[in-house]
Amino acid sequence: MSTLRQLSFCDLATRYEALSQNGDPLDALAFHVPWEAFRPALDVVLRRSKRKKGGRPPFDTVLMFKILVLQSLYNLSDDQTEYQIRDRLSFMRFLGLDLDQRIPDAKTIWLFRETLTQAQVMSTLFDQFEAYLAAHGLQPRSGQLIDATLVPVPKQRNSREDNATIKAGDCPTEWDEQPNKRRQKDTEARWTKKNGTSHYGYKNHVNVDKKHKLIRQYAVTDAAVHDSQVLAELLLPTEVGRDIWADSAYRSTEIDTTLKAKRLRSKIHYKGSRNKALTTQQQTWNRARSRIRARVEHVFGHQVTAMGGKLIRTIGLLRARAKIGLKNLTYNFQRFLILTRPWKVQRA
Repeated sequence: MSTLRQLSFCDLATRYEALSQNGDPLDALAFHVPWEAFRPALDVVLRRSKRKKGGRPPFDTVLMFKILVLQSLYNLSDDQTEYQIRDRLSFMRFLGLDLDQRIPDAKTIWLFRETLTQAQVMSTLFDQFEAYLAAHGLQPRSGQLIDATLVPVPKQRNSREDNATIKAGDCPTEWDEQPNKRRQKDTEARWTKKNGTSHYGYKNHVNVDKKHKLIRQYAVTDAAVHDSQVLAELLLPTEVGRDIWADSAYRSTEIDTTLKAKRLRSKIHYKGSRNKALTTQQQTWNRARSRIRARVEHVFGHQVTAMGGKLIRTIGLLRARAKIGLKNLTYNFQRFLILTRPWKVQRA
């Protein structure tokens, strides 16, 4: 009977080299994103957390943050993340872990993310990387593309009466008597309809700069909030670019007034109505604007096709903001690598 040979250091180095030669996407991500720059903000949050004294020492904060990025990059659950770290050499190398080192379990990953969520630090990390982009000559330029995309969450199996109570801002009385059931219920996600189809969850509202296709500003709401209600929150100063591109859902007299007050130019699609069809000239303008506005759809398309889809497995708006904010930040990491090519990873 044959026996398994123990993997040596040389074997591991050979396998890592083969991964690099075959284009391991995590290789460049590990070397070209300034991970250590996030440490101060992460350490501040962890120092403020109510972690019990004693026991095993906590995992390194940057290591844990990189695990959350892996989750976002591949849209993994906590249990799947733990398994994949144990199973995949590319994950181990990205995290800087050796085969004999302790690996965070699913509960540890959840607790770390929950700590960051309650501290609402994700927007701080996002802004920090934005400053890093500017320092590397990737300031937002040429105009602002505004759009929103639906982010689904697992559907709730509630009665119509329960849904009516939740929509009114209350919680069904019987749920208070069943705390385990209450913890599994999302009372902040909402239903909405798009193109005749019902959707349940949240919305990711973004401002993408026209030149670099980087997300420069974002906001997270429940799915029932109309896109136009968040536009003012997303707008950036005229230095970014005076032209604002968006689809016809954003066209209104109120928004036109807001843009003029901020000295911004509207490139928003014209909107027809039952009693007033679009003119030939307006249709021509819309087609020309669509070619530019489509760049923001590329961002959402990348998150769907290359980042495991948009579904999130969280409960509540606060956690949705953390998850979606991390998704946007991870997208910017990947976009940064594309914009700064050609590069070549150099190893000591």
